[in-house]
Amino acid sequence: MTKKLSPGVGKVLKRLHYPLDVMLLCVRWYVAYPLSLRHLEQMMAERGIAVDHSTVHLWALKLLPGLETAFGRRKRTVGKSWRMDET
Repeated sequence: MTKKLSPGVGKVLKRLHYPLDVMLLCVRWYVAYPLSLRHLEQMMAERGIAVDHSTVHLWALKLLPGLETAFGRRKRTVGKSWRMDET
C-alpha cells in the first residue's frame, strides 16, 4: 500500500541518495526524541548504517518543511473549547 507523496516532498527526495526509510527514521527520531545528531549517528552505526551527523542534520533541514506542509493538510482542527488540569 503505497501513497503518493506531495510534489514538494518528491522533489526533495529525488536528490537524496540514502534509502528513504533510513532518512525518515533518522529525522523522526531527531524530531520526536531529545537526541543529539551525534547520538543518532551512533545509533545508526549500531544498526550497521554509516551516516554522518551532519548528513542527518541536512536531511532534517531538507525534509521537515515538506513533511510539515504534507502533514499540516491532514491535521484535524482543534475544538473551540479546551481545559487544562491544575497539575
